Amino acid sequence: MHISRPRSVLLAGAVAVTLSATALPAAFAAPSSTAVISEVYGGGGNSGATLTRDFIELANAGSAAYDLSGFSVQYLPGSPSAGSLWQVSALTGSVAPGGRYLVAQAAGTGGTVALPTPDATGTVAMSATSGTVALVSGTTPLTCKTAADCAADTRIVDLVGYGSAVVREGSGPVTGTSATASVARAASLADTDDNAADLSAGAPTPFNTAGETSGGSGPGDPGNPTEPGTVRVHDIQGTTRVSPLNGQSVTGVPGIVTGVRTSGSRGFWIQDATPDADPRTGEGVFVFTGSAAPAVAVGDSVLVSGKVDEYYPSTTTQSITEITAPRVTVLSSGNALPAPVVLDAASVPAAYVPSADGGSIDALALDPATYALDLYESLEGTRVEIADTRVTGATTAYHEVWVTIKPKENPTRRGGTLYSSYTDQNTGRIKVMSLDTTRPVPVANVGDVLSGTTTGVLDYDSFGGYNLQATELGTLTDHHLRREVTRKQKGKELAVATYNVENLDALDEQGKFDTLAAGVAVNLSSPDIVSLEEIQDDNGAVNDGTVGSDATLKRFTDAIVAAGGPRYAWRYIAPENGKDGGEPGGNIRNVFLFNPERVDFVDRPGGDATTAVTAVSTKKGVTLSASPGRIAPTSDAWDDSRKPLVGEFRFHGKPVFVIGNHFASKGGDQPLHGRYQEPTRSSETKRVKQATEVNAFVKSLLAADKSARVITLGDLNDFAFSPTMAALTGGKALKPLITTLPANEQYSYVYEGNSQTLDHILVSPGVRRFDYDVVHINAEFADQASDHDPQIVRVDVNAPDHGHH
Repeated sequence: MHISRPRSVLLAGAVAVTLSATALPAAFAAPSSTAVISEVYGGGGNSGATLTRDFIELANAGSAAYDLSGFSVQYLPGSPSAGSLWQVSALTGSVAPGGRYLVAQAAGTGGTVALPTPDATGTVAMSATSGTVALVSGTTPLTCKTAADCAADTRIVDLVGYGSAVVREGSGPVTGTSATASVARAASLADTDDNAADLSAGAPTPFNTAGETSGGSGPGDPGNPTEPGTVRVHDIQGTTRVSPLNGQSVTGVPGIVTGVRTSGSRGFWIQDATPDADPRTGEGVFVFTGSAAPAVAVGDSVLVSGKVDEYYPSTTTQSITEITAPRVTVLSSGNALPAPVVLDAASVPAAYVPSADGGSIDALALDPATYALDLYESLEGTRVEIADTRVTGATTAYHEVWVTIKPKENPTRRGGTLYSSYTDQNTGRIKVMSLDTTRPVPVANVGDVLSGTTTGVLDYDSFGGYNLQATELGTLTDHHLRREVTRKQKGKELAVATYNVENLDALDEQGKFDTLAAGVAVNLSSPDIVSLEEIQDDNGAVNDGTVGSDATLKRFTDAIVAAGGPRYAWRYIAPENGKDGGEPGGNIRNVFLFNPERVDFVDRPGGDATTAVTAVSTKKGVTLSASPGRIAPTSDAWDDSRKPLVGEFRFHGKPVFVIGNHFASKGGDQPLHGRYQEPTRSSETKRVKQATEVNAFVKSLLAADKSARVITLGDLNDFAFSPTMAALTGGKALKPLITTLPANEQYSYVYEGNSQTLDHILVSPGVRRFDYDVVHINAEFADQASDHDPQIVRVDVNAPDHGHH
């Protein structure tokens, strides 16, 4: 399942991953959510340095002032000897929410630029290349000389080891310091107790509590100027995706506040009311205030001082240009906002993004007249307006909805936008969210329309790329999308369906069982065989060695009976604990449900988690060595992934072989909207290996009986036009049925506003007459029991000739 999250949740997730994946040598007190060491520089006054003094900068990530009275910062050499002592610099005063506090240390003979006025001054000659700095509650020198001993000292609020420091937080110190480089915490001020993860090297940028930085900060009060400085927003945005001023301090940048975000990634957008003539250089920028609530309102005319930063939501995304650690002067309020840029079918280019042959496009000059992503990037942080946009991705649990500003771009029959190839991206898709938390986006299904104008600020995140942070929302026009009901199979037709039931386990609420069951009994009209994906073990994500799923299947089949369906029997092979991927502890597997009143399952012993099923040639045709069985379960193609389930059925006396699949996910692929173009689909390698294994098994059945009826189906996690599908169908062993539908119906899943196909049913040449249907009941709806739509094929096993869809 694909989900979207705001930045605050993303940061929290990153923290969790860091803590669980890193073998910490010592468990420090809980990471600080208030006072932290934000920057350390020991190269001041050294040969080659610009600054004349060393410094330690503190920051406050909290929402209230942090009193430093009676506190100290203390320094220990990176490789302490028996005689090494912690050197103490006492502190006074406080640090404001989101603010900085500057401690000057020893001066050297080099450098030409003085620090801004320090808030405290010490005499410590810090090493430029290796050392440990601690923020301590108290002024008594620390005595610890190892990370473990320091972790046990509860007086330490925060600690940073740099270079080759022995005493540090996490698995290793942060590296890269020199006469010209400090180590600084990320703009979020996140503290995970892992120095190497939390800080990185760069040019020194000391700030004091007044907001002053080295070299002054423009006319008037350096911290809160009343006259604009020399830098404008378009100078910050520049002509590429990365600011030419990245990492530099700016002062008195003028703009009108166009939007305020008070939750998640807090901050506000400003836009210059007097733009330049270059369409590549954006006029809007986000001012990131961290955990502090923005103290501005829409319509304020402001001057902003701070540090320019390119924030990458993840390693493969594009970045968001921000001003961080801001000092803001409000000059006036109630000003008219700059007119929004209209985004419509005429203004957005048909081409999606330039190519860098798989490399980064960060340094390429923007071409907003040619590429949609270049246009959106040139408008990052700018007010935009869209009108009468059709919904192509239903409202999510995170109050996001996908719309298209190009109503004629690859429309599906039911109102979506079809994703039909790697080279034909849908440039009109855009995600809409509301900045007004009291008025979220309406609950909408695919095909509905946001009527009238929606206006807001264009932003970017890792979950879908460019999005409109709406300050004014259009109204919902409900187009009353209906859930489909497929026809009942005829007596002579064998009906076989596939359904990903999204991590179903016996601990789930009854409502989920009931809705999924209605999908089988009513919408799928009670197929004879249902191949299920994502059936978990009986206690779901609880990781206690449980691998059986009979309690889950009992509840599900009971619910199907209650919904008017037949009493299904089931077959599966339990996986080895923890070996099949999916949610940790969940042990998802493929399962066959079948209606014993309509179809027989041929049970043959010998199938287990690690034994490979084989084709057995007999005088009466091909049979399975075991039923149910698994295809090549010890092949590395299935490492940490679900193994295909194979079963032999009989319908009207004829054998039918069904293969239930759930291939490896697309997790790890670079995003369509990311900085690497064309994006690398790294997960594809594994799926191609899996498809090759299934193809080889199908060919072994056909080698024994070329007319064998084989139905291969499931969540293949890939597209009809993918190399995975080419490997699966190789040698014409299987025919993908999705391609038999009209083009505007070839989808079963909706992701980031694209209607696409991850689920498939394929048949061997021996299946001569069939009727195939994707039954749309989930993917296009805000209220969904699963994020996948089921599919069904009805087969005439006695058909003598090649048939039709």
